[in-house]
Amino acid sequence: MIVTTTENIPGYRVTQVMGQIFGLTVRSRGLGGNIAAGFRSMVGGRVGSYVKLLEDARREALDHMAQSATAAGANAVVMMRFDSSEIGQTMSEIVAYGTAVVVEPVTATQQ
Repeated sequence: MIVTTTENIPGYRVTQVMGQIFGLTVRSRGLGGNIAAGFRSMVGGRVGSYVKLLEDARREALDHMAQSATAAGANAVVMMRFDSSEIGQTMSEIVAYGTAVVVEPVTATQQ
């Protein structure tokens, strides 16, 4: 599965647009992580537990999006973006979305 934030994929051409797809995940910060982050916010600096949580959530959302694209019959996603929001005070929603497409390599004679 090719996933790109661009509209075009060099060396490929879009043969079919399958439509908008997305992958969504919601993660909750644990009590220990919230306490540690609270202490860190008082003195400033990187909050490693939150960084890990959000990196994992983005990977999971991206995986769900790729699965949705595959189920739609696509072999690529173009114009991929992430969005996030807070649910309550302890949960983060991460969504990866884009346009599912079918692409094929461009041969020298098609250029």
